[in-house]
Amino acid sequence: MHATAGFTRSRFVGRAAAGGGALLASASGLAAFVPAAFATTPPDGDLAYLRLLIAAELLAVDFYTQALAHGDLDQQYGPRAQRILADETEHYNLLAALMTAAGQTPATSGDIDFSYPAATFAGTSSALRFASRLESVLVGSYIDAVTNVQTAAYRGTLAQILANEARHQSALAGLRGGSLIGTALPTPIPMATVSAFLDNYES
Repeated sequence: MHATAGFTRSRFVGRAAAGGGALLASASGLAAFVPAAFATTPPDGDLAYLRLLIAAELLAVDFYTQALAHGDLDQQYGPRAQRILADETEHYNLLAALMTAAGQTPATSGDIDFSYPAATFAGTSSALRFASRLESVLVGSYIDAVTNVQTAAYRGTLAQILANEARHQSALAGLRGGSLIGTALPTPIPMATVSAFLDNYES
């Protein structure tokens, strides 16, 4: 991915333009009706959540794409990673459609240049370790978003994505020999913490 000239997180959070909506669905079973326009503009806080989650999904898409290309998640891990990549791509599309319906321009893969520590792609074990950390952050961020967004039309889509991310987390735990079920009450991860996590991989 390539960075846009003069790109900063503040510019990313503040980008806006007019747009429409879409009905999206895929083989993953996720689906969301995105209205062509909202009766009122969603609160700035809700839009900030969408922007942050979009950045997180772009990171996920970038990571799984690179891990598969490097062969770190090949053989028995490849099909599962490809499915997760397809899901993360759909999550991005759903969130981007919500942003567009609210009259905003969502960030794309061309807006952010991601970079990783060299050890991230040092082999299957390191790639799975990062994937597990990433999915944990995604689950926590969606819990926080579902809890705090005020726009009812957003909560259903965010809850659908959260359920799917939790399945990713469980699948990766199984690959690493961990618990498939995890904790009874996963911890929300606030926006500031998610933003700091993303800063580590945005160059």
